[in-house]
Amino acid sequence: MRLLMVEDHDELAALVHARLSVAGFTADRFGTQELGRLALDAGSYDALILDLGLPDGDGLELLQWLRSRGSTIPVLVLTARSAIADRVTGLAAGADDYLVKPFSADELIARIEALLRRSSAKYDATLQCGAIAWDRRTRSAHIDGHPLAMTPRETELMELLITDAGKVVRKSKIETCFFGLGEDFSSNAVEVSIHRLRRRLEVANAGVEIVTMRGLGYLLRVAT
Repeated sequence: MRLLMVEDHDELAALVHARLSVAGFTADRFGTQELGRLALDAGSYDALILDLGLPDGDGLELLQWLRSRGSTIPVLVLTARSAIADRVTGLAAGADDYLVKPFSADELIARIEALLRRSSAKYDATLQCGAIAWDRRTRSAHIDGHPLAMTPRETELMELLITDAGKVVRKSKIETCFFGLGEDFSSNAVEVSIHRLRRRLEVANAGVEIVTMRGLGYLLRVAT
């Protein structure tokens, strides 16, 4: 399961990240609202852990922005604000749970797992396009039951394309996602990755095609 953590306290974020890894979660961490928005635009996450006291504003603004877009991703607010009024405000803004600092790491993991159990009924864990079966939990693809080996960039690209299969995924969104991997990339990195993923899917007889929409981006669809 892939989580996004928006928390500006470096030491706390490192401790939570380590505990999440031990529990089997993959987590991306950013320290501002702006970077949190970019990450949510670029990637697909199973849950969001959100601090409220961020350097570029109140985390509730990010939460309200997220819900205004129609997103139903589970959100756990993690904050030092302990007043009942703060809890009510956070839940009213769209949070699914509210945990006050300091907290137990075991309780944090238990609450995240509970959120994911409740949300799992809202969408299928597996996405299908052509012969590709994409597992949202493990972020892996299988074709006719056989695993499809992909590089980290190809995995990110596949996730973006299959999550919005039949719709255009903008090139700028893909670039933002690649940037989040923490790697340097050239101006043609997207085109190169698209070419390699196309070839990989063709060799595997995936029954899909990646269509280039010039000036816009790319879309994945069942091969015609």
